[in-house]
Amino acid sequence: MSFQISDLKTGFAGHLLIASPSLIGSPFSQTVVFLCVHSAEEGAMGIVINRKLDSPSSDNLLKQLGISPIPSHRNFSVCEGGPVESSHGLVLHSTDWHENSCIPVNDDVMLSASLDILRELSEGGGPEKAILALGHANWAPNQLEEELKNNLWLFSPNTEFNEEIIYGTDYTQKWRKALKAIHIDPSRFSYQSGHV
Repeated sequence: MSFQISDLKTGFAGHLLIASPSLIGSPFSQTVVFLCVHSAEEGAMGIVINRKLDSPSSDNLLKQLGISPIPSHRNFSVCEGGPVESSHGLVLHSTDWHENSCIPVNDDVMLSASLDILRELSEGGGPEKAILALGHANWAPNQLEEELKNNLWLFSPNTEFNEEIIYGTDYTQKWRKALKAIHIDPSRFSYQSGHV
């Protein structure tokens, strides 16, 4: 299943999925995913926001697109958004800048697949906060619900703290910060689930 930007549905869009500490040995181990799409009929689509590409790789990418490097004072970085369509870029950004191709995910975050936003950022304009993701993650209908039931993911409601996690530049700490935001200490997490 491949999502197009026009396929966005509301549902739980705008919330964070946090890989459970029990999700070991998976490509998604210790990841934080910003959920862009979620519906029972269509499944889910999200962007991994804590796997940063190094600066030379991101500068080379922009150069290949004919775009100057983004000024270092801007709150902007490039991450590996997921294994699906990893050469396709999506930009999550604050709502202080938009154009016709931008899609609101929630009241605070928009999604764009246009190169215009990268050109604006390189020229000193564009949104105050942005993160470019290469690729995304997909779940088939009801797959994410099953993974949540099996404690593979933890769900974070949309809070002000999420913005710091989404756009923050300390990638090595995003997973721990996301767990802390929902009051979970990974060192005290139980790796078993049961029924009373």
